[in-house]
Amino acid sequence: MSTDTPPSTDLRLVVGYDGSPPANRALDAAVRLLQGRAGAIEVVYVAHVPSMAALSAAAVSELETGFDDIERELRTTAGEQLRDRGERWGFERRQGQIPEELVAAAKDVSAAHPGATVVIVVGSSSLVAHRVVGSVAVSLARHSPVPLVVVP
Repeated sequence: MSTDTPPSTDLRLVVGYDGSPPANRALDAAVRLLQGRAGAIEVVYVAHVPSMAALSAAAVSELETGFDDIERELRTTAGEQLRDRGERWGFERRQGQIPEELVAAAKDVSAAHPGATVVIVVGSSSLVAHRVVGSVAVSLARHSPVPLVVVP
């Protein structure tokens, strides 16, 4: 039996974040997962519009402005929650379907950090929302190419 410490693994956590209580719990869990480990947290806000095909150019422009405002608010909120993390976190906005964009973000992080362990961290949705429209966590559990942590 060896008493050597195993090599430190670079841990990259992709956190789905929309400012909701489940997303805040996911971000808190990511901070706890990263404690004492090498790595970083990538906070990902996915701006989602169900169908932009039926919208006018003016409506799309107004939505983009709204998304910009939301992004600034979420970046500030996440920054406050992560203020003690230093340079070990980043924030990005993506647009599209939430599960697909979180998977794409995880693939991008994997490509940028070969050899790192990449994990997606999301908060769980309410049972009512899951029954009505499904949940991001359930979709990710079915399709994520990287480990997934769902925070209750």
